[in-house]
Amino acid sequence: MTDPVTLALNADQLIKAALREDISTEDISTNAVMRGYKKGKADLICKQDGVICGLKVFERVFKILDPDTEIRFFAEDGEKVTKTQHIAEVTGDIRVILQGERTALNFLQRMSGIATYTAEVAALLKGSKTKLLDTRKTTPNMRLFEKYAVRCGGGNNHRYNLSDGVMLKDNHIGAAGGIAQAVKAAKEYSSFVRKIEVEVESLAQCEEALAAGADIIMLDNMSVEDMKKAVKLVGGKALTECSGNVTRENIKNIISTEVDYVSSGALTHSAPILDLSLKNLKPLEE
Repeated sequence: MTDPVTLALNADQLIKAALREDISTEDISTNAVMRGYKKGKADLICKQDGVICGLKVFERVFKILDPDTEIRFFAEDGEKVTKTQHIAEVTGDIRVILQGERTALNFLQRMSGIATYTAEVAALLKGSKTKLLDTRKTTPNMRLFEKYAVRCGGGNNHRYNLSDGVMLKDNHIGAAGGIAQAVKAAKEYSSFVRKIEVEVESLAQCEEALAAGADIIMLDNMSVEDMKKAVKLVGGKALTECSGNVTRENIKNIISTEVDYVSSGALTHSAPILDLSLKNLKPLEE
């Protein structure tokens, strides 16, 4: 996300769509009080402790509106920030600062909130062999930004989208007629470089997925004791992943199972925003 080429290719269209959502024809409030160009400056202030994420997206909002807008940062993505901390200065056309303020903050607050929540969950796994993953339970059209925020918070990304990897869930298995049939069909269809992950809900299904040649076995909504038994049953012949209602409150219970990965949709669908504000806007003498 910090690479300007990647940002331009993948993020610009989403940022522009967000701006169009907020400015359908004009910013009538700004145009009413500011009829022409006037240079000004505003401060980006943190209003609570957390992990900052999305600064380049914040900047890009203003740059799209006016390339001459200047942003001076006093922090970097992934850094811990504290309440009242001065994060950045935005300098440029006052009309542009006012027009871009909400959209820029929406991205930054959402991404920082996810990074903050992820950091809190990742800290609970520190010292264990289990790695933290996100899921596809993201806000529509925000996945690019939300998955980047997970990485900033110390988590890891699962597959990005449906084209990214083979994951056979309960409905795929039901459609195929069983785990063995689903894995066989997936091996025949997908490239040999693709790993095949199978979701199981019982020890019997785990054994069946292992026999079918699954590369990754997802233990879905299983009890801690059954997950321990499943990991022992797999015995390193496949990677193991735990999933299903994993939150900051219960993730420590999973450490004892020694699964390789734990995926949590809560990282993206339940993280509260980090409170940030653009304040102290004032005209500058030129």
